[in-house]
Amino acid sequence: MKKKGFIEIRITGSRGNLDLTPDNYDIREVIEMLENAENLLYSDDKKNRPTISYRIEEGSVRHVFTTSMQKVIGFDAIIGQINQTQDIDFLDIGTAKAFENIQNIATKKNYVFSIKTSLDQTNELILDKTTRLYRTEPIWADAEFYLYGKVTNAGGKDKANIHLLTDELGIVTIETPKAFLEEYEENLLYKVFGIRVIGKQHSETGEIDKSTLKFVELVDYQPKYDEQYLKGLREKAKKNWLETIDPDSWLREIRGNYEV
Repeated sequence: MKKKGFIEIRITGSRGNLDLTPDNYDIREVIEMLENAENLLYSDDKKNRPTISYRIEEGSVRHVFTTSMQKVIGFDAIIGQINQTQDIDFLDIGTAKAFENIQNIATKKNYVFSIKTSLDQTNELILDKTTRLYRTEPIWADAEFYLYGKVTNAGGKDKANIHLLTDELGIVTIETPKAFLEEYEENLLYKVFGIRVIGKQHSETGEIDKSTLKFVELVDYQPKYDEQYLKGLREKAKKNWLETIDPDSWLREIRGNYEV
């Protein structure tokens, strides 16, 4: 089997009196589709994802994204499930938002989107102004979290944030007041911290919407192996527990009536 495959997003529509083609398809729309495609395929760990190559073709406008065959097979299953249920609540947040973005474009510009893969028996998902691929909004609730990890970046020209590398969620971006970053005296980079944040959480699945995270406070968190502390616990246990036990009586109690 081939190691790579592709997904195709074909757009049919018009710009004024002209049929849509790559020649009259605006560069901003190209950029928007590139971002949506990345989130469709790799919404979580973008840093470590495989390469996605891209080309745009005639007919009317065909966006072709080539990536690993494993991801293409998985994505084909996703669009098949959406076809059956006309529902995207089962998807992770980034992927669901990408489908919503495409649905919004279809509705506003009267475009018809056809999404399929390079598989021989591919599923095909059609989005147009009559479809309604949106998440169920009421299930997202405000929540507070403690996130622990290493700070990989902090700051920002227009919108300040902290990038935190966590074990469970990968790299998360936390919107942070500029005043905090300006006043914090130590260098945050590559140090391990806990950060209390607020954001949105799915009330049924518990999934966190990483795009909504906002800084509340920094928690100094320096986990380390403390030999003296552990030694103290051992000594305390020996004095308070082990010294009060007669080994023979304790062994007989554990064995009960069992005889060798």
